[in-house]
Amino acid sequence: MRAVIVAAAVAFIVSLFVTPVAIRVFSALKAGQPIRALGLASNEGKTGTPAMGGVVFILATLVAYVAGHVALITLPDRQIVQEKPTMTALVLLGLFVSCGAVGFLDDLLKVRKRNSDGVSARGKLLGQAVIGIGFGIAALSVASTNGQTVVSEKISFIRDIGWLDVGKVGAVIAFVFVITAMSNGVNLTDGLDGLATGASTLVLGAYALIGYWQYRHWCADETYARAHDYCYQTRDPLEIAMIAAAAAGACVGFLWWNTSPARIFMGDVGALGLGALIGGLAVATRTTLLSILIGGLFFIITVTWVIQIVSYRTTGRRVFRMVPLHHHFELAGWSEVNIVVRFWTVAGVCVAGGLGLFYSDFLAAAG
Repeated sequence: MRAVIVAAAVAFIVSLFVTPVAIRVFSALKAGQPIRALGLASNEGKTGTPAMGGVVFILATLVAYVAGHVALITLPDRQIVQEKPTMTALVLLGLFVSCGAVGFLDDLLKVRKRNSDGVSARGKLLGQAVIGIGFGIAALSVASTNGQTVVSEKISFIRDIGWLDVGKVGAVIAFVFVITAMSNGVNLTDGLDGLATGASTLVLGAYALIGYWQYRHWCADETYARAHDYCYQTRDPLEIAMIAAAAAGACVGFLWWNTSPARIFMGDVGALGLGALIGGLAVATRTTLLSILIGGLFFIITVTWVIQIVSYRTTGRRVFRMVPLHHHFELAGWSEVNIVVRFWTVAGVCVAGGLGLFYSDFLAAAG
């Protein structure tokens, strides 16, 4: 637990104190966020607000991961720890950084062109797919000493579903889909001050708890496995807990400056990176389908966006005033702060429901 707490605390401190430096640097470089003229009250006065703030919490997470490992090495009473970086860390942090890089390119093009047109939608999807395929193959290729790989060949809910064996090719395809869907879901949610940051913090906090719970009930712990009938077949759950806690801490530090009125935006570098990391956490913890509930706010916003697009292209009618969904409520007269707080509430309820199902499954299996 010490390593997880250290990682979260270090990430929070780094993000909290480095973000104002980033604000000054990006402002000096005139790296302001171009705002589309949509007639939304939330967009007023935001043109020129520094973007690319996601660079800060990605960096803070990497620094915190190293700090967490230092804490692991110095633990006087260790259970089972991974003293060296693992394939799990490589995959999760690699997704975070690589998809963040796709977003960074998008943000950079927007700043240089001085408009909201960055990398095309197809370009982003292609980049995410290539990254997903690369890390998906790596995650399936290297097994730990207990035979576990980061990605399973079975589709998972709260654990692997035995009869849903999709093979290696199917597992990579599913991995790419989860990473792409979650990455774009967070990106769609990032439209109001602090909305995506706060929701991501809740989801990452849930995965920190899930990772640590799996570590305490891990099949690789022979002492525990011999004494109990139920354990978790995952790879490197303590690594998962540290990375999720570090990212959550980094988001909280960033939220200090990102909440309304935002002094900096996370940009696509932050949104695409966070979504990819959350998707990776879902697959690594064997909670792929459960992530639909844990990340329920992202799912709702994505589904309503799809409904709007399909309805308009097939019938010429809009189901919502505007998508993503938060803009619908904005046009309905809700204030930006009200929307953000209420959407955080929805995200919190979804996270609580997901954790409840996860723990209920453990009680049923262990009982």
